[in-house]
This record gives sequence, structure tokens and C-alpha cells, in this order.
Amino acid sequence: MTSTLPVATGIDTTFSPARALVCRACSARYPLAAQHACYECFGPLEVDYDTAALAAVTREQIEAGPANIWRYAALLPAGQDPATRVTLDPGLTPLVAAPHLAAELGLTAPLWVKDDSANPTHSFKDRVVSVALTAAGALGFTRYACASTGNLANSVAAHAARAGVPSIVFIPGDLEQGKVVTTAVYGGDLVAIDGSYDDVNRLCGELVETDEFEDTAFVNVNVRPYYAEGSKTLGYEVAEQLGWRIPAQVVIPMASGELLTKIDKAFAELVEIGLVEAPAGGWKVFGAQSAGCNPIATALHGDTDTIVPVKPAGIAKSLNIGDPAAGLYALEAVRRTGGWMDYADDDEIRAGIRLLARTTGVFAETAGGVTVAVLRKLVESGRLDPAAETVVFNTGEGLKTLDAVAAQVGPTHRIKPSLRAARDAGLLA
Repeated sequence: MTSTLPVATGIDTTFSPARALVCRACSARYPLAAQHACYECFGPLEVDYDTAALAAVTREQIEAGPANIWRYAALLPAGQDPATRVTLDPGLTPLVAAPHLAAELGLTAPLWVKDDSANPTHSFKDRVVSVALTAAGALGFTRYACASTGNLANSVAAHAARAGVPSIVFIPGDLEQGKVVTTAVYGGDLVAIDGSYDDVNRLCGELVETDEFEDTAFVNVNVRPYYAEGSKTLGYEVAEQLGWRIPAQVVIPMASGELLTKIDKAFAELVEIGLVEAPAGGWKVFGAQSAGCNPIATALHGDTDTIVPVKPAGIAKSLNIGDPAAGLYALEAVRRTGGWMDYADDDEIRAGIRLLARTTGVFAETAGGVTVAVLRKLVESGRLDPAAETVVFNTGEGLKTLDAVAAQVGPTHRIKPSLRAARDAGLLA
């Protein structure tokens, strides 16, 4: 297959506001290269920006942009030139008003569902992959890869197919069949590993250091700093869709914890550069985990910074990262903003999926069920203010995890094809 990638010249800082990679632990600085860990302390790296360049961005400039994440290109590390983008053009997904869900849970202020199942491969991962692979193209990579619990594999394989670039994605061998099929259909290499996601991720960390993979961009390994920045677009969109306003409270599912930290970062950036004002009293960030894989929430509940890795279990496989890379930073964001974390078991997750579907018409995958179940717990425990505007995030499509609720739903009636049968069943009452 012939690649349609533009010629790589590196990330062009003439147009990009990104200036360096900086260690989140010790603040050491590095060039904008394919590097994800600090050479000094082994801490994670993230993109550092020219604040003046970000502050030059206006609401009008954003609103005049395309109806996808690239309307925020001036706030992202790569992709300012449309010709350089490796993308399915995700984003600008619905922000769904949820008054019936609010009423059922006892919330009196507006409640919204940010429904990222409307993205091209039906999860928020299209955002992070578009940004990561656009940066990877600029850095000269010619093959795409990832370690994935499912949705990321879907997205990398689809992006590679669109760009005409080979891909190889690695998944746990027990992944939901829906996510296996919706990755394999794109025609790239799909490698199932006999182990957990953490085993898969460990292997990918080793592969990226080999000569055979030197031209391969692992979106959540060697180009992870750029990948993580794509999550910020969820925060940008929520603020824009609310009329350039940050909600008082957000509830976000957690696997690695990075999505939570980046939505919080997006809000902070918007305030810092003057595009929005912070709500009175600031905003509170809440995290949601599955009871089968809850190391970050467990650390918070134990009032410790020690995150003990766990062996994942339960139906919320998209959240099953037992050793979360950004767990400490998620804890920091939640504590700093005055939020909280909680977790839900499998039965509560199934109930959350059905409750969200019944009250909003949004069919979420298991991660969305986790978020709604935790929202209920946060209200009941008094941790979340029912009189404050709240946004919850649905990050994926329920059709990918049908097994979670298949045994609980089905026809409410079964009749013969006659008017008499319909009447006898009470359908004409």
C-alpha cells in the first residue's frame, strides 16, 4: 500500500505553540521529539507551550474553524497545517442535556452528557490518535502501533487505513469480540496477547526499543506526550458548547487517569489565556473507576499517594489498567479541585448503562456505565453538589460491549402476527 503521508520535517514551531517536552515530576526540558520519559528521573513528559502564542487565540478564530478537533489547532502541538494531519476529523460531539437523568438522581442544576461515542470509531480515542499520529508523521514515523484495551486499537487501525500506512496493534487476548472485530476489519496486523493490558503495555515498551520498531510510532508509548494532549479537546469543546463556560463539576472515567488530568488542564489553559472565566469557587473534578480495577480511587480513599497495582477484573475492560501511568496526577487534580473518586461493581455498571440509555437515549459502553453509577454514588454520599451544573463523560459506544447487558434486555412482548394477539397482550389498552 502506498503511503499518503506528507514528507516529515519535524514539528514546525513556526506555527505550533509547542516549544518543548517537560517532565511532570522534575521539570527537566527536552526537544519536541519522540520521547515519553525523563532521562533525569524517569518521570512522564508532557508538552510545554508558549503562553503568549496560546493567548493570541480568540473565540472567533476557534468558532470559524472546522467542525472537529482541528478548530483548536492553535492550542495543540501539531496539525496547524491541514495537509500534515493524520486524522479522521473527530470531535464536536454532542453535549446532551439530561434533565430526566438529573431528576432520577436528585440533581436540581443542569446535567449534561458529553457523548463521545459519536466520533468516527465511536470513542474518545479518535481525538488522541489524530493528534498523536499527526505529530508522529511530522517526526518521520512510517508505521502506527499501540497497546490497547480495545477502543485505541480501533482508532489506530482506522487512522492507518485512512492514511494508507501499515499498523500493528496489541490487545489482551480476552478482549470483547466487538472490539476485536472493529479493529481487525481495517486490515492491519492485530496481535492478541495471552495476558492483561499491563502485560501488553510492558511488551510494547520493550518493542519500541528494538531496531525492528524504530520507525514505528506507538501512540501511547514513544509519542505519548502528543497523544495525551488530544484529550484536552474534550475540555475545550465542553466549555465552548456551554457558551464559553466551565461547568462547576465534571465526572470522568479513569483507566490510566490521563483523560481526567487533561480535561482539567484544558480548563486551566482556557482560563489562563482569557478565553473563559473560572466559575465562582472554581471547578471540581471527580473520577470514576470499576471496582474490578480501582487502584487510583483506592489510594484516594486511603489518603495516600501510594498507588498499588492490581490485577484487573470485571466487565469494564476499557478501564482495566492495573498500573495507571497518570494515577498520581489524577489524584493531584481531584484533591486540588476538591473533587472525589469512587468505583462501581459489575451490577452497578450494568444498571448505569441502562439508566443512561433509558433517560437520555445514549447507549454507553461499560466505561459510561461506570461513570453514571459513580455519579449516583457521588450524589447519594453528598460528595457532589446536586445544585451545581455537572457534565459527565461517555467515552464509548454501547454496541462494542453488548455482552454487558444482553442477558438483561430483550423483547417486552412476544405475540403472533394478529390484531387479536396484540389486543390480548394489552398493546391496544
